[in-house]
Amino acid sequence: MKKKPAKSARELAGRYLKIVTWSEEDRCFVGRCPALMRGGVHGDDEAKVYADLCATVEEVIAMRQAHDEPLPPEFRDREFNGKFLLRCSPELHRLLAIRAHSARQTINTFAVRKLEEAV
Repeated sequence: MKKKPAKSARELAGRYLKIVTWSEEDRCFVGRCPALMRGGVHGDDEAKVYADLCATVEEVIAMRQAHDEPLPPEFRDREFNGKFLLRCSPELHRLLAIRAHSARQTINTFAVRKLEEAV
């Protein structure tokens, strides 16, 4: 049976989540690909940072392929079930419970609405 040709680093790079944001602390744009890199790229021009990030992601993938290292799952392939555990201080937990109770909501409903407002 014939083996499928491996996908190119460029094709694979397009499947990973890439984020460019302004960093007030660094006073520049910072580009990251959380699944593949701990660090990132930075610069004053948002579009150039994104282009540099895309090139860097391709390089990381090509290096992993050259060393037969597995790639992490693509973000788009991750499944989300709508549940996650959130840890906070007991004081914040109490305050959330009080605010939720005052709004006549469960703490879950209250927290979800606040998260929706934040994003």
